[in-house]
Order: sequence, then C-alpha cells, then structure tokens
Amino acid sequence: MNTSKIKENTQLVRAFGLATSILFVMGSIIGSGVFKKVAPMSAELGGSGLVLAAWAMAGIMTWLGALSNAEVAGIIAEPGGQFVYFRHMYGRTFSFFYGWATLAVIQSATAAGVAYVFAESFNALFPLPRLPKTIESLEVIGIFRPFENSGVKLCTISLLLFLTIVNYFGVKWGGWILKIFASSVIICIVIIASLCFILGKGHPLIDFHYEPMKLEQPSGFFTAFFASMMSAFWAYEGWNTVSFLGGEIRNPKKNIPLALTFGTLGVIVIYLIINAAYLYAQNTQFFSLIHQEENQIAAAEVIRSIMGPEAAVFIIVLILMSTLSCTNTTFMGAPRVYFAMAHSNIFPTVFGKLHPRYKTPHISVLVQGFWSSALVLTGSFDQLTDMLVFAAFIFYGLGAFGLFILRQKMKEVPRPYKVFGYPFVPLVFVIFCAVLVVVSVYEKPRESAIGLALILSGIPVYLYFMRKKI
Repeated sequence: MNTSKIKENTQLVRAFGLATSILFVMGSIIGSGVFKKVAPMSAELGGSGLVLAAWAMAGIMTWLGALSNAEVAGIIAEPGGQFVYFRHMYGRTFSFFYGWATLAVIQSATAAGVAYVFAESFNALFPLPRLPKTIESLEVIGIFRPFENSGVKLCTISLLLFLTIVNYFGVKWGGWILKIFASSVIICIVIIASLCFILGKGHPLIDFHYEPMKLEQPSGFFTAFFASMMSAFWAYEGWNTVSFLGGEIRNPKKNIPLALTFGTLGVIVIYLIINAAYLYAQNTQFFSLIHQEENQIAAAEVIRSIMGPEAAVFIIVLILMSTLSCTNTTFMGAPRVYFAMAHSNIFPTVFGKLHPRYKTPHISVLVQGFWSSALVLTGSFDQLTDMLVFAAFIFYGLGAFGLFILRQKMKEVPRPYKVFGYPFVPLVFVIFCAVLVVVSVYEKPRESAIGLALILSGIPVYLYFMRKKI
C-alpha cells in the first residue's frame, strides 16, 4: 500500500500566510454586531459614555482571552483549534463536548446570526415576500416561531447554503471571498465613521448617566451593563476561529498567535471609532427606538437620518459585504473542528474525510450548513446571539483556565509566545467569564436554557459513539 498517497489524501492544504490570517481574524469578527448592537446597548444603558465603556470593556476582555489563547496556539498548532487544545487540557470527553457545542450552537448560531443580518440588509434594499400573519404566528411547543419573518429567514438560509457550496469546493475559493470583502469592509467602515463625525449632530460622548430605555423593568445597573456587554460580545464573537485552521496556515505556531493578537486589537480600535461616530451623529434615544422595530439596521438608519435615503443604500451594500465575509469565515473554520473530532475517534469517521479532489472536509461543511439553516428557524437575531454568547463563554473561560494546566503538563515544550502578565491576565478573563455566564442565566434565562440544552444534547451522542468505538 502506498502510504505517502494516503498521507497526501488526508492532509489539509496550507494556503494562508500571516497577512491573510490577520484578515481572517478581523473578517471572522467584523460581521453584523458592529452595525446593529449599538441599538440594544443604548436601550439597556442610556448614556453614550456607558455604551462606549461597554464596548471598550468587552473589547479588553476579548483581547485578554485572545492573548491567553495565543500562547496555547503557539504550542499546539493542529487542525481543530480549541477542540485540540481541550483534548490536551482536559481529555477526550471534555473536548468532545466542546466540539459538539461548536456544532450544536456556538459556530452554527454564529453563522446563522450573521447571515440573518445579511438578509435583513437585503430586505431593506429589496423587500422580501412574507407568509400570511396566521402562518407566521404559528408556534412549535410554545417556544419557537419557525415561520416568523419568513422572507428574511428564507434569504438567510439561501446564503448559508450558498456558502456551504462555496466552501465545499475549496478553501482557496473561501479565501478569495475573504480577501475581496474583508479589507474593503474595513475601508468602508472608516468612511462611515468619517461621515458621522463630519455631518453628525454633535451629541456628547461622555454622558455616563444611567437611564435605561428598554420596555421591560430594568434590573439594576450591574446586570444592565453586563447585558449590554453581551451584545458587544456578539460583535466580538469569532476571534478564535483562526485557530481552527491550524492545518491550513503556514508556520502556524508563529502566525496564529500574531494573527490573534493584532487582529483582535485592530477590531477593538475599529469598533470604538465607529460606535463613537454613531453616538456623535445621533443620541441613544434614537437608537433605542430603532431597537423596538423589526429588521432595522442601526448603521443604515443613522446615515439615513443625516444624509438621506440614497446614502443609506451605500451603507446597506457595505453591510451585505461585511456579513457575507463574516459568514464565510465561519464556514471556513468550524468544519475543521468536526474533522479533528473524527480523527480523534470520537465522531463519525465520515466527518474526517477530505474530498479527493478539493481537499476540503466536505461532509463537515455540509452538516455545518444544514444545521445552521435549521437554527435560523428557531428564533430571531437577538435570540440566536444571546444563546451562543452564553454557550461560548462557558468554554472561553475553561480554555483560559486550561492555560494553567498546560503550563504544568507541557513545561518542556518551547513557547514561541508567552502571555504577558501571567497568571493575572488569564485569571481575570476566567473570573469575568464566570460572572458573565451567571448574569446571562439571570438576564436571559430562555436563551441560556436553550444553549445549555443544546450542549447537553451531546451526552447520548457521546455515549453512543463511545459504545460503538467509531
């Protein structure tokens, strides 16, 4: 048997260098939240200074998580990213549940949520047809309304299936979409910020007066601030996706830590600038009213208010580009987790197969696409994002805590990068994640319960495959 041929047919193609990897990090993060989440955050807090403080705090915490993750990525550069890290930290069982959570809720809901905003933006340009209200109001088990906002949901699913096909045929095709759209999106965001600062109404940015405007009874500043940060964390979601592509990045032990560090920092700066621009152009009451309307995009509405409807079309086109890029990066990264799980013998072997011609984990790509489409039918944009943020931060905190474990288990392994401020940087991030999870349960019990249920749904799957010894 020709073993070299077997190895060739099971190896991913190392197609990405450092510059593309940094763009991948930024493209994975900048998707929909930067255009929408200023509205619910304004409704939660009221003061523009508090909204910007929530963006800054969420950015700093994300960066601390990225720094902790970067050290691990520097010593373990294998396909599957965080799944492989957890296998070294906590063993096979725990790594399986992270991989299952990635498929069941974290990455699938990320793709669904970003694609949802793409569809909302498309709907703003070309109103989509909808089903009769009697059908849209139908509920499943008293929780889900699968036909609600039917035109937007159908468009969302269409985008998810399109990108499934694109990434089925090869990482290079997905890489071209990344290069074309990610860099242009960053340039266009700078243009939006410039227009807001030049033509905006000049509202103060240092208003720290807490005045919640949401309809339900506020539960206090502490929980409101954390709830606002949850919105911001959705906008920062995806920062660790680049680690999933450890088998497709050149010199990964050097380039992945650098991409995580500088890509995340770049996004923090961009987010603070663009949100300051929004709040300079219009006050928080304006955005709070937007939050109460269906399918409204805050960025488009603020430009419409200061420049007219024609300018809003330009912003909507930008959002279409951005959300297309971000959804694509999710599809490029997440299937590599299921690929790695199959090669660890804790998932069906079919997920570990590469397409003989395109060298992609094509089965994993297909499953990711169809399950993301199914999640679209379960709820609205905000429900999807709250659910995945709750689930993601359980594992983000445990991933940072695992750094302490690897410092003991892998003492002799060379580290191209060591997190500065150890042990305080990862410790602060771990504590913060724990607090965020608790507050999420209190503030968003429905979404937290669904996220936890999806994670725990992996128990029978794990027991089945362990018994079958796939």
